[in-house]
Amino acid sequence: MRRTVHRHLGKVVAGTAIAVAGTAVMVAVTLPGTAGADESGGTGKAAGSAQQAADGVGAAPGVVQRAPAEGEKGKGRDPLTDDETKRVERLAVNQQFLDSSENVDGKRGPQRLDVELADPNPDELDNPNAPRRADVTFYDYKDDTVVTKTVNLDTGKVEQTGTQHGVQPPASHAEDVEAAQLLLADPLGAGLKADYKDATGNELTSPDQLLLTAMVYKATPGRQSGVLDQCGTHRCVRLFPKVKNGPWIDARDFVVDLSARKVGKLTG
Repeated sequence: MRRTVHRHLGKVVAGTAIAVAGTAVMVAVTLPGTAGADESGGTGKAAGSAQQAADGVGAAPGVVQRAPAEGEKGKGRDPLTDDETKRVERLAVNQQFLDSSENVDGKRGPQRLDVELADPNPDELDNPNAPRRADVTFYDYKDDTVVTKTVNLDTGKVEQTGTQHGVQPPASHAEDVEAAQLLLADPLGAGLKADYKDATGNELTSPDQLLLTAMVYKATPGRQSGVLDQCGTHRCVRLFPKVKNGPWIDARDFVVDLSARKVGKLTG
């Protein structure tokens, strides 16, 4: 059995030690249950996975980049290679998009969320030599817009751009980290810090000390007020932090509005 935390000791349930710290509950074995009816899906990537670009896609002001080298190329419906992924990320962001958008840190350039191999056009389904395309999805924090660009890997051209409001894809690792940073800096993060200290004996000062998973949160109209009433239009997440080599810390009562850079607590 895991070492029991004594400072905020609660009851032992089914062999699981639960430590209650006023505003956060530490669960020693299992991840907290699924979100309620007023949330919509998406599980972020664990902090222990490969580091993704935390600052979105960007370039130095006034610098025009060369077209990225093609590198290793896949064939047909093969998954995108690492070289292809890097190339389409750069091809998808022209200077205008770079200058007019904002990432989760408030810096210039959109926040990259995902890169996937695109489906072939209907008239290309039986063509073994059909061009490979990739869909690159970004979140623009300047106006809370999801932007998807389809890049032709053969020509290097952006063939299609789509924009959506009120749509919330799963959070990226960079967004998980920023949400944790905002929670730690907020008074509502006191319970998280207390539980971490109980579990490790150390102070929690950085998201790097945690493994992070997040779920996008959308408020039900009329149910939440104040900080959280715009979640869904704004980019909001609930965090499920875990002590490295230790227990989960239940922070489900808290929602981080990444667009407004504020933290709120769920009611009811």
